[in-house]
Amino acid sequence: MTAPLPPSAFAHPAVLLSGPVDYAMYRDFRGQFESVACEGVVSVELTTLGGDPEVARMMGEDIRFRTDMHPDCRFVFLGKAAIYSAGTTFMSFFARGNRYLTRGTRLMVHERKMQKDLRIEGPLTTCIAPIKAALHEIECSIAIQNEGFENLIRGSKVTMEEVLRRAPENWYIEAEEARSLGLIEGVI
Repeated sequence: MTAPLPPSAFAHPAVLLSGPVDYAMYRDFRGQFESVACEGVVSVELTTLGGDPEVARMMGEDIRFRTDMHPDCRFVFLGKAAIYSAGTTFMSFFARGNRYLTRGTRLMVHERKMQKDLRIEGPLTTCIAPIKAALHEIECSIAIQNEGFENLIRGSKVTMEEVLRRAPENWYIEAEEARSLGLIEGVI
């Protein structure tokens, strides 16, 4: 169990990110993250309206890996203003006790989205493979999405059933509500 942090712990973030979660953000993240000394509290600050969930997972895996490599270092997340979609996915990689939001910040949780045209053409026996491939892609994406939901709610009052019920409609959670639900440690 870690002690809650005062606002002063976030005065000088080691990693400061804003904008869409994309490969440009990942390069910026890696550049800042690689130069961080792994000692004490290391804060990562983010503001985002969302982006690529796989990039969020890559950044999250970097946090998870470095946390495992340096158990004496405490990586903490500070979300400011808006932590939507892929930003919430990234936040879910931080231990619940290391997640903080500024006052009035909103989290947004939603299902992954897909846009794909599936064209079926040709001899009937060749039409089955692309249909199965699309189905497998959807099933795998749902499994990855649900792993992220499980990471987000672990140790909170939120059930998986509630996330699955609310996520299709874009679930917005204000900072104090996120704290009372146990999704984050505190509001700064």
